[in-house]
Amino acid sequence: MSKVSFKPNEDRVLVEAAAAETTTASGIIIPDTAKEKPQEGTVVAVGEGTEDKPVTVKVGDKVLYGKYSGTEIVIEGQDYLIMRNSDIFGTI
Repeated sequence: MSKVSFKPNEDRVLVEAAAAETTTASGIIIPDTAKEKPQEGTVVAVGEGTEDKPVTVKVGDKVLYGKYSGTEIVIEGQDYLIMRNSDIFGTI
């Protein structure tokens, strides 16, 4: 898990997505064009939340989120997803 100097606003969460699978269970190599976007990652930073919407995850949690959740951003050369706390399904 990497440290970033970024603090999300309100109920937003910064997530570092897990690496996409490169091979199948039987050893077949998956080409880049066929790789699925991962749906799990590690929380890197969290916002303060609001009175109505508290943040329910903490830094270091492994989380599952929707396939099309969040916005892809690059901070200090690293790819991250920023999403609302409500886009997260739960922790692993």
